Amino acid sequence: MEMKKVNAGNLRAIGYDPATRTLQVETTAGTLQYTGVPADVFRRLAASSSPWSYYRDNIEDEFTARRIR
Repeated sequence: MEMKKVNAGNLRAIGYDPATRTLQVETTAGTLQYTGVPADVFRRLAASSSPWSYYRDNIEDEFTARRIR
C-alpha cells in the first residue's frame, strides 16, 4: 500500500487500498489498519485542512482497527 506522508497532530502517514477498502494510518503511537472504509472517507481525510481532527471525528471510533506496528 502506498503511504502519503502527513504531518498533522499525531498522524505521520496515511494510505488506502480501494480493492479491500482498507485504510492504513501511521501515528506517533504505531500503525493501524481500518477495514470497511469507503473511498470517499479516505479522500476527505487526504484533502482535509485538519487531517488529525478529521481522523479523530470520522474514523477512529467509526471503523474497526487492527494494530500492525
